[in-house]
Amino acid sequence: MTEEIIWYRSGYKYQLAKDYVTTVAIVGRTAASAFIALAEDGQLQIVRGYAWDGPSGPAVDTKNFMRGSLVHDALYQLMREGLLDSEQYRAVADKELQRICLEDGMSRLRAWWVYTAVKSFGGPSSWVETPIETAPFRGNI
Repeated sequence: MTEEIIWYRSGYKYQLAKDYVTTVAIVGRTAASAFIALAEDGQLQIVRGYAWDGPSGPAVDTKNFMRGSLVHDALYQLMREGLLDSEQYRAVADKELQRICLEDGMSRLRAWWVYTAVKSFGGPSSWVETPIETAPFRGNI
């Protein structure tokens, strides 16, 4: 039997082509979802196929912003899924974005602006799940 409807989430521009592993400042906590795994030692693994929207808002998608946006989006997704407490870890995720952007060559001024923007306006992104849509249109759930 085939289903004549698809279920999807919109808003993604990029898809990871190879697994990515890095270390973040969230230690002593584990969390895992379909494409993301956070180990107790702070090792964050994001699996090939993970989709994210890149830098948000009026930001420009530059090379020195991509890795930071990937890690930040993955950490926020763990918060949206209830696997990390947003009140406890949101500030850490925001600082990780700034740190990675600086490591990747972003100017200090722009990295400060990026950090200030997510700190000021990113809250809902850490707890509001993207709605599931259907096609052909049958309403959203």
